[in-house]
Amino acid sequence: MLSKLSTRPPVRSCAVTGAVGLALLGLGLPAAVTAETTGRDEPNLSRFYDQRITWSKCDGMEMPEDLQCGKITVPVDYAAPGKGTLELALARYRGTGDPRGSVVVNFGGPGGSGVLGLAHGGKEFMNLTDDYDVVSFDPRGVGRSAPVSCGAEATGQALEATDGEDLNPRRAMTQLREVAAECAEHSGPVLPHIGTVDVARDLDVMRAVLGDEKLNYLGFSYGTRLGAVYAARFSDKVGRFVLDGVDTLTEPLAEQGLAAAAGQQQALASFLTWCTEDIACPFGQDPRTARRQVVDLVESLDDNPVATDFGFEFTGQDLAGAMGQGLYSRELWPLLQRALAQLMEDGDTRGVEAFATGGVTAPLPVRGHEPLADEEEIPLDNLPAALMAVNCADDPDRPSADEITRALPGLRARYEKASPVFGPYRLAQVLMCYGRPKGTDYIREHVKDLDTPKMLLVGTRGDPATPYRWTVETAERLGPSAVVLDNRAEGHTGYGSSTCVQRKVDDFLRYGSLPRDGSSCGSEQDTAG
Repeated sequence: MLSKLSTRPPVRSCAVTGAVGLALLGLGLPAAVTAETTGRDEPNLSRFYDQRITWSKCDGMEMPEDLQCGKITVPVDYAAPGKGTLELALARYRGTGDPRGSVVVNFGGPGGSGVLGLAHGGKEFMNLTDDYDVVSFDPRGVGRSAPVSCGAEATGQALEATDGEDLNPRRAMTQLREVAAECAEHSGPVLPHIGTVDVARDLDVMRAVLGDEKLNYLGFSYGTRLGAVYAARFSDKVGRFVLDGVDTLTEPLAEQGLAAAAGQQQALASFLTWCTEDIACPFGQDPRTARRQVVDLVESLDDNPVATDFGFEFTGQDLAGAMGQGLYSRELWPLLQRALAQLMEDGDTRGVEAFATGGVTAPLPVRGHEPLADEEEIPLDNLPAALMAVNCADDPDRPSADEITRALPGLRARYEKASPVFGPYRLAQVLMCYGRPKGTDYIREHVKDLDTPKMLLVGTRGDPATPYRWTVETAERLGPSAVVLDNRAEGHTGYGSSTCVQRKVDDFLRYGSLPRDGSSCGSEQDTAG
């Protein structure tokens, strides 16, 4: 569930999918291993905690002049740090004057590039640079940080396995196992260590290398899951934490996928109502007719895909995934409208393709050290591949083939009822966990009853990606440390769309001033303190 503060396509973080990944590292491990706490029986991580970052101007087109980039090295496997390392890409806006330290931002996903998020949406955080360096990063498996991939055909294969009137569940299971093998082939050694527990350990290395005694953190959507895991594992290192667009820590992936499909269908209806008020809307001026046209467009592209400049065919399910990214923020709606008009009027897929990352899809070599990937080396499917891998790595449920076989017809019907546009796409993603080792149970079993300083949780009533009830449920689970701010508005997350939310978040991060638990923001007004 990516946040979305900018006009860069957001990624939905958690409540979405799952595919490959193992991340068994977090199972039952005690607190955190740091350079300060390394014991006799624990690997020595001091060389990672003691490294230094060299900051320089960011390379690449359209990078802001004042954005600086750097990198750190982390072990692929924290249980065996001598067996391989990888580099993580970082970016920062330098604080003005004498900053008190850093605030680390995660934009969501999983699968969202923090470097690009900061480059395209960083101006939202300029108030914070009065007190902090504002830092973000590409998590392991994402962007330039050892990017994972499933190959160009994986999602299509999964959709084929779960679609059609002549559905054969057992044949579907075989196809899903083949998809998993493709993901492993294209991803390299980081894949078994891509879960949120591993990313939280990277985050603590980052904290130390940035020179901060405590981590100050602002996480959106999936970034709230990452923040909660960090707080559970490194409770004594928690500084000022804000979680906006709060993820679930307990719901099974199948229920998360249903929530995602229903939320995106609701967002699509709102988008089409907005679009049809404009004479330039490619679906005409009637919202009901427009909704039917979208379903027809998806079905038409599934039956007759369009060739792309990248050498693959653009299907209806590709369109569903692209539209899903464009619906999370009203700021993106004009771009989505133009992209859909290009597609419908000219058969030009470039606009809708822009709502996904670009790059290559060749299998990756296995190396002992994974340097930063060049931009042109980032796989085309990196965003959905990483999203699926992380969600699967974070989920301990693995129904058997027999259980899935019995449940699949009914499950497909529930997803299609939730959304005729997004349901099949979401179901295929959820089922891509099949055949993978169980993910960690650390999040479900241990991320609760935190013993940390107070942290601020922001929930938006009309959030299509992270339902407001997840904010309430997660706050109850985290315990007295959690303070809830109720954003009575529409859209995914609140910081980028509500001046009231932004003011309260900034006041907490800068001055430690928390709103009263249960207070609210309305349409640009604070309605209860």
